[in-house]
Amino acid sequence: MHLDVQDLRNFYYRGVLGRAAQKAVRAGIAEFWPEAQGQTVAGFGFAVPFLRPYLDGARRVVALMPGPQGVIGWPQGMPNISVLCEETMWPLETGHVDKLLVVHGLEASERPSMLLEECWRVLGPGGSALFVVPNRAGLWSRSDRTPFGHGRPYSQTQLETQLKAHNFLPERHVTTLYQPPSQRRFWRKTAGMLEKVGGSLPVIAAGGVLMVEATKRVQAPGGPGLRETVRKPLDVLKPKPEAKPV
Repeated sequence: MHLDVQDLRNFYYRGVLGRAAQKAVRAGIAEFWPEAQGQTVAGFGFAVPFLRPYLDGARRVVALMPGPQGVIGWPQGMPNISVLCEETMWPLETGHVDKLLVVHGLEASERPSMLLEECWRVLGPGGSALFVVPNRAGLWSRSDRTPFGHGRPYSQTQLETQLKAHNFLPERHVTTLYQPPSQRRFWRKTAGMLEKVGGSLPVIAAGGVLMVEATKRVQAPGGPGLRETVRKPLDVLKPKPEAKPV
């Protein structure tokens, strides 16, 4: 189930641990999408802490927040772009999103299949979706003191299998958030170093957050229509009958 939007806001904007998580996850997202110049960017779940870098260059940015979670106005001091919506019925046109960011959305959904169908619907040709979920093997999914300890954690194989079943093609993946979900001074002081070297150290190789980027796969049309059309030769290629003498 979805966490309350106030709890999510308090974690990311008012706590030391949440601000550290925001910094690490935002850096991971930037590896996939360093910019979104002239593009339409949408976020679903609680993606607002990670959408801010795209406000200036993107053609349009919209933050979709599911009804069970609730909504907050965002960004502060600017025209609001956050929208309360049904989890599987978004107020977006089909095929108009260039970049779709899903954070605290998929793992909290009670209808993940229908949610992925909606993600596929709004994504445009050549667009990409980035799914940010708790890593089943990481420490953060085992602590209910953070939002990553709620909902359904995933392994890379589990997430990519589910994406393929809904006509997505997984392209790239990374893990991040190698620092422990602890507010102790030692871990806060070493957080930056752990994020830099975490993936190369076997002891902490499993990051707390898994990110998978996927593109929209469109299947070729089936049915007999195309085959029948190809079987019949074009009339222009048929030999013309000889003219009968008058």
